[in-house]
Amino acid sequence: MKHWVKAFRLRTLPLALASIGMGAFLAASSGQFNGGVFTLCALTTILLQVLSNLANDYGDSVHGADGAKRTGPSRAVQSGVISLKAMRNAIILFSALSLLSGIGLIYLAFGWSPQVFGFFLGLGVLAILAAITYTAGYKPYGYMGLGDISVLIFFGLVGVMGSAYLYEQELKWEYLLPAISTGLFSVAVLNVNNIRDIESDKEAGKISIPVRIGRKKAVIYHWFLLVTGFALGLTYVLMNYTSYWQLIIVLALPGLIKNARAVKMHTESSKIDPFLKQMALTTLLYVILFGVGQLVG
Repeated sequence: MKHWVKAFRLRTLPLALASIGMGAFLAASSGQFNGGVFTLCALTTILLQVLSNLANDYGDSVHGADGAKRTGPSRAVQSGVISLKAMRNAIILFSALSLLSGIGLIYLAFGWSPQVFGFFLGLGVLAILAAITYTAGYKPYGYMGLGDISVLIFFGLVGVMGSAYLYEQELKWEYLLPAISTGLFSVAVLNVNNIRDIESDKEAGKISIPVRIGRKKAVIYHWFLLVTGFALGLTYVLMNYTSYWQLIIVLALPGLIKNARAVKMHTESSKIDPFLKQMALTTLLYVILFGVGQLVG
C-alpha cells in the first residue's frame, strides 16, 4: 500500500485543488457557492490528478525518462515495486472512478439537461485522455513540448472557468484573468519539474520546453510565467476593487519571488526538486488569498 500511496504523488494535489478552488471562490463571491458541487468537484479533480500521476509513472518508465540519472522521487514502475500490468490496471480503475465521479458532478449541477450534460461529459473524457496521454501511449504529447499548453488549458481555463460554471451556470468572460493566472502558476510548477529533469529528459528524447530552449531561457520563461500570472490576478482585483482586503494577494509575492530566484540560482537537480512542492503550495496560497480577499471585500 505504501508504494501505491507514493505513486499517487500526494504532493501534487494542492495544485489540482487550486484551480477548482479558484472557481469556487469566484462563484462564492457572486453568492452561488454549493457545498455538494464543491465536494464532487474536489473528488473528481483528485481522482484525475492521481490518474495523471499513475499514467506519468507508467509512461516515463516505458519511454525511458525515469532512468538512473533522474533526480526526482523514484517512480514505482521504474524501481520495480509496482509492475507494468498492475499500473495499467490502476490507470483503468482511476479512469473509471474519475468518469463516474464526473457524471455525478454534472448531474448534481445540471440534472439531465442533454446539451449541457453532453458538453461537460465530453470535457471530462478529454481530461481523462489528457491525463493518460501526457507521457503514455504511442506519441505522448508531453514528449513534444505540449505539456505547458495542456496544463494551461486544464488547470486554468477548464479548471477555473469550468468549475465556476458548475455553480453559476453562466459564462463570465472576466473570469479569464484569474483562470489564466492560475493556469500560468500551474505551468510554472511543470516548468520547475522540467528544468530539474532537463538532462534526463534530453537522453530520453522528451522535448520539454526547457530541453527545447535551454536552461537559461527556461529560467526567463519561468519569470515570465510568475510575473504575468500575478499581474493578471492583480488586474482582476483592481477591476473589481471594493476593499483594501482584496490586496492581500500580495502576501503570495514572497513565495513567488523565492521560487523564481531558486530556479535561477540552483543548477543541481536535487536542490531544485523541493521548489516543485513549494511552487504548488504557493499557488494554493495565492488562490486562498485571492478568494478570501474577494469574499471579505
